[in-house]
Amino acid sequence: MQSFDVVIAGGGMVGLALACGLEGSGLRIAVIENHPPKTPFSADHSHGLRVSAINAASEKLLTHLGVWPAIKGMRASPYSGMEVWDNDSFGRISFSAKDKNLAHLGHIVENHVVREALWQKASQLHDVTLLSPSTIQKVVWGENDVFITLDDDNMLTARLIVGADGANSWLRSHADIPLTFWDYEHTALVATIRTELPHEGVARQAFNGEGILAFLPLSEPHLCSIVWSQPATEAARRQVLDKLDFEKELTVALDARLGLCRLESDRFTIPLTGRYARQFAAQRLALLGDAAHTIHPLAGQGVNLGFMDVAMLLGEIKRLHREGKDFGQYLYLRDYERSRKHSAAVMLAGMQGFRELFEGNNPAKKLLRDIGLVLADSLPGVKPQLLNHAMGLFDMPKWLEQLQIEATE
Repeated sequence: MQSFDVVIAGGGMVGLALACGLEGSGLRIAVIENHPPKTPFSADHSHGLRVSAINAASEKLLTHLGVWPAIKGMRASPYSGMEVWDNDSFGRISFSAKDKNLAHLGHIVENHVVREALWQKASQLHDVTLLSPSTIQKVVWGENDVFITLDDDNMLTARLIVGADGANSWLRSHADIPLTFWDYEHTALVATIRTELPHEGVARQAFNGEGILAFLPLSEPHLCSIVWSQPATEAARRQVLDKLDFEKELTVALDARLGLCRLESDRFTIPLTGRYARQFAAQRLALLGDAAHTIHPLAGQGVNLGFMDVAMLLGEIKRLHREGKDFGQYLYLRDYERSRKHSAAVMLAGMQGFRELFEGNNPAKKLLRDIGLVLADSLPGVKPQLLNHAMGLFDMPKWLEQLQIEATE
């Protein structure tokens, strides 16, 4: 039987970030993952369909973990501007890095690139053991330890087990933690698109009555990743629509802002569901990322919310360990739970309200949202606050915020 201090269920971006962050703390860490990265990254490979908008707060965390140079060395596209508008209307707001004297607002990065950089880092760490391919078969919670049985009948013990095993978390379900969930009644269609005009490092988002279309700039000047949130029936139709007809509909949906659009990849669809665990922690258990919450991809904040879960839990585990306290006790995990439940609830409520405001073509609602966009774009002080939220500057735990301060001094 192997003994660890922290066992992490799930070797995705969030779970690996926690493992890397705990290196050097004097704790023994294990990561259990059934699907290790298949093939090393190659610049010759086509862009992955799943991408994330890594904001400034997440970039700060990834830099602290020592993986940001590796991510940039593989493939990351900085974006220096954002534009949001309501189709067939006057509502519009834009953001520019120049407004804050910054080089960029964030980066669009393929999920597998972030994961591979973290996996490579974790595999080199002395305090981290990667158990892969492997799955958990059984977990029994004791007063002072968690007892974990793997699919090969090996057994582990830990002082804390962390659920970073995704939206359909086996660990969350096994711990009988209730889940609040709702169907957004939308499906996201994702694809890689080549545009006639260069994207110029600007992330674009267009609203219309039936859905939300985001164009996220990739490393090539004419290549974008799209996330098209729309009713399930429309997503299904467009997934199999003739290529030329799909390209025409896509060009119109973006108001031809980037000229003609050409499909460069398969089309993949993802049903959109909001989830919010009733508890983010319990005795000898903590939940991270999608295992604790999933939100609408409207603002691309899902992975950033998960990385701030990591940052908060890292800070708490290290502090408690330094103070000689048992960080697996629910009593001590409650600060993490309270903080992250609040952040997730605020984000979920904000995204839901925003989505409902921009849904449908009711003239009164359309006028209201267009006036709102114009006021947000023009009133002093409003846009900088919105930009700070988008960059994650209000969601960082104190220790990471202090790094941000020190880095800018």
